[in-house]
Amino acid sequence: MGLPVVLITGASAGLGLAIANALRQREYRLILTARESSLTRFAEHGIEESERIWLRPLDVTRDVERKAIVAEANARWGGVDILINNAGISLRAVVEHVTEADRSLQMNVNYMAPMELTRLVLPRMRKKRRGHVLNISSVGGMMAMPTMSTYSASKFALEGASEALWYEVRPFGVHVTLIQPGFINSDGFEHVRFTDLSQTAHDTIHSAYHWHYHYMQGFIGRVARRALATPDSVARTIVRTIEHKRPPLRVPATFDASVFSLMRRLLPRTLYHWILYRSLPNVSDWGPRLTKKP
Repeated sequence: MGLPVVLITGASAGLGLAIANALRQREYRLILTARESSLTRFAEHGIEESERIWLRPLDVTRDVERKAIVAEANARWGGVDILINNAGISLRAVVEHVTEADRSLQMNVNYMAPMELTRLVLPRMRKKRRGHVLNISSVGGMMAMPTMSTYSASKFALEGASEALWYEVRPFGVHVTLIQPGFINSDGFEHVRFTDLSQTAHDTIHSAYHWHYHYMQGFIGRVARRALATPDSVARTIVRTIEHKRPPLRVPATFDASVFSLMRRLLPRTLYHWILYRSLPNVSDWGPRLTKKP
């Protein structure tokens, strides 16, 4: 039996890169993937191809590329033993500012693509009666924030499907884990995308939702910069989860994720939502601001 084969999507930056760096110090064979335009980042971080590291282009939304990477892993390394669905995007927009095309993009990257990759690797895992699928979820998959509805929808979907999968494949010896990071001290929050409509509202002071974007963007940036968790600390949690004999279905990967998970379990739902609403930055100004003179 060779070294376990790990396939990581979105591995050229951020959390994906941290996971790759953590695992390449251990006894694994790695298939590190990223969009073709991002492959040069691996060399910038000292990661080169070797006997146990492949660097492959992968747009997770393209079916032909998903099938090709899994087929190559099956043919040359006997299949994927550990799949880490890390690639994802975040759209910042209120519900009114999300079009059907925006929703399709968000769901395709964050939900449909990881589930399809999972579908492709499962036959070999079932045959070997071992394997582990780790889906990188988020606190946004256990609670929703204003201006991030579509992102939360994609993570809620990923959580629901992963929970069903946990029951389905457990009889075959295959594990399923949802990794739930909260705020991470990185530049990830700077890569959140606006939709066309939300960008216009953000830039227009008299827009009904201008202050939603103004305050939430600043709030998220401040909290992220003060967060104790880093991509490396979350990656270490993921490595421990991979090497756990009985990995759990859900793993809160940051302190705030653990707090929010505890709040959801212990507080009456009405009180829980009231606390979160009153904790939103300057929320009393969001609506009335529209009627004030500049």
